[in-house]
Amino acid sequence: MNQQHPFELAVPIQNTDHVIGASHAPVTIVEYGDFECPNCKQAAPAVKLLLERFAGHTRCVFRHFPLEEVHSHALGAALAAECAGGQGRFWEMHDLLFANQDHLKLPQLRSYAQRLQLDMARYSAEMDDQVYLQRIREHQDGARRGGVRATPTFFVNGKLQDVSFGMRALFDAVEAALHHG
Repeated sequence: MNQQHPFELAVPIQNTDHVIGASHAPVTIVEYGDFECPNCKQAAPAVKLLLERFAGHTRCVFRHFPLEEVHSHALGAALAAECAGGQGRFWEMHDLLFANQDHLKLPQLRSYAQRLQLDMARYSAEMDDQVYLQRIREHQDGARRGGVRATPTFFVNGKLQDVSFGMRALFDAVEAALHHG
């Protein structure tokens, strides 16, 4: 295995990833996020806007990076999102979790699953058994190997994009990637 350069995406896009946007888009944005992170919540509408602005030219991948030491409900929310994803409803759950960021306790997560009309027996079993915990840990490990330290962290076509001064930088990076191949 070759040594990964820091600040590059360590784990290539996989068929288990949650992808929204054009499947063969020339620009891929990977976000490492935490459902309890206020900055991730603020970034979510900007990502939607970006997908609309560059429709057909961008796709976005969401990967989990729950900051468990500061966000006690982030891991549970990530697990709930994965359970929803197992039933084809990841992005709906993603949006519900950010919309209800202050209400991410297990009974509340369960109510969002019900609202999405998930198979609740399957949801409960998967949550109880934490069947997606390994996937989340793999996301976290890949994130760390790519230099991720905080959320949200974005990669544009595999390169780390600093958004600490605002989401405008992400739009500019996509624009540049489209024009410079």
